[in-house]
Amino acid sequence: MSYLFVITGPYRTGKMASEHKAFMNHLIHDSIFEAAARTPDAQALAYGGKQCSYAELAAQVRAVAACLLEQGLGAGERVAVYMEKRVENVAAMFGAAAAGCVFVPVNPLLKPEQVAYILADCQVRVLATTAERLTQLAPVLAGCPDLQAVLLAQAGQNASPPGAVPRLAWPQAAPAQVQAHAPHRRIDTDVAAILYTSGSTGTPKGVVLSHRNMVAGAASVAGYLGLRADDRVLAVLPLSFDYGLSQLTTCFLRGACVVLMNHLFAKDIVAMVASERITGLAAVPPLWIALARLDWPAGCTLRFITNSGGAMPVVTVEALRAALPATQIFLMYGLTEAFRSTYLPPEQVARRPDSIGRAIPNAEVLVVRPDGSLCEDDEPGELVHRGALVSLGYWNDPARTAERFRPAPGQDWSLPLTELAVWSGDTVRRDAEGYLYFIGRGDDMIKVSGYRISPTEIEAVLQATGLVLEAAAFGVAHPELGQAVAVVAVAAEPGIDAAALLAECRRRLPAYMVPARIDLRLDALPRNPNGKIDRNLLRQALTF
Repeated sequence: MSYLFVITGPYRTGKMASEHKAFMNHLIHDSIFEAAARTPDAQALAYGGKQCSYAELAAQVRAVAACLLEQGLGAGERVAVYMEKRVENVAAMFGAAAAGCVFVPVNPLLKPEQVAYILADCQVRVLATTAERLTQLAPVLAGCPDLQAVLLAQAGQNASPPGAVPRLAWPQAAPAQVQAHAPHRRIDTDVAAILYTSGSTGTPKGVVLSHRNMVAGAASVAGYLGLRADDRVLAVLPLSFDYGLSQLTTCFLRGACVVLMNHLFAKDIVAMVASERITGLAAVPPLWIALARLDWPAGCTLRFITNSGGAMPVVTVEALRAALPATQIFLMYGLTEAFRSTYLPPEQVARRPDSIGRAIPNAEVLVVRPDGSLCEDDEPGELVHRGALVSLGYWNDPARTAERFRPAPGQDWSLPLTELAVWSGDTVRRDAEGYLYFIGRGDDMIKVSGYRISPTEIEAVLQATGLVLEAAAFGVAHPELGQAVAVVAVAAEPGIDAAALLAECRRRLPAYMVPARIDLRLDALPRNPNGKIDRNLLRQALTF
């Protein structure tokens, strides 16, 4: 049995679209359909030398939505997407949202057992992936009892072995009005996506994001970046990472183009920026450290670059300013539970390159003592974020949700309903002008002989010596001190030894902050699936 695919909300075209413009962009997929109606031939995506216009992307999103509805998926049921960055990845995520389902992007670097955990944890009904990845997952899918079908990105790969989960052929793009099931009605406070953390400590947590969270976040970030329809943004971060996904949502909101890249080396990114005339690039500190060491061509097209996922070393900021003098640098701070929290305007970078800035538009960021009172200027405290970007908690985990999502400080307690804020667990300070400075994550802080030490502060000093390319500081168990500072670093060049670096630390740091152990290596430090340094893996290899 089939039904008329109702042409409402994102499916309006022509005169009806202009009449109902006020109702657009409440849901995360609306921006694609609105851009397709406004500028159908504009590039939405580029991948592998091919381009996908907004009209073509809208048709693919619509086709995926219809395919999922034909499988009988109910409102809010989960659709996981496990593949490298490609057009089908994007169509699957936004197609799930357009159907009224919830998309769960899975990092393509995760191993089968990790993928199976996510599929089982949030009861995924349909998995969108590739034939090659499905072969790798086959041994673990028995542990995913809710999975009813697999949607394969390649054509002609829909034959299902006996006893296996049924395979679905990738749907053909359809015109605006087709015979299909009606999409489930969704509003802005309904769940749009579940983003799983990398699981560096304990089991991964699924952060639940509403349409409102994602639309408000896209509007805020696109606004302060000054994103334009003629921008071309290079996506090198995983789309399962909130920072990477934000590149899609902000660009689609403004009708800009996202160039998808599954990069191997930093030099490949520089080459892609030149060949694709990229105007915007986002990365995490370890990648920026590598990019800052490369030769950037004169007349680089980059209009802006952004950093999040950790504090960027000041020496790296200065190197990027020298290499890209015409490029605006946005230093940002975010957490998956609230998407994005702060940014430092480019005109402030020269004056305060170690700052994470102030609250983004439509958010308030507070620095709070353990008792909930507000800190004074320059007093360290916990960063607390309140506003429209605060997510809906952790999927199926009320205990950990209660730890992180708590009543916002300073509320009028006569109000009958309590506003919840994200208590980040990160320690920051705010100066007299309201600018914030990252000190460290609560679970990363090192405690030596009663002193609380920020690993970020030690790493900044190590970077400033010029003897290392990247470094990670952390606390390890010590029989006398409780904890001691250990450092693993990559030498700037062969021949640099740990003794020389330790001497510089003694000269630049108070005695209690001087590392008790420094391990130097020539190879890059290990990364977690989001591209950040894997501190847990390094810590496990070091003992005293």
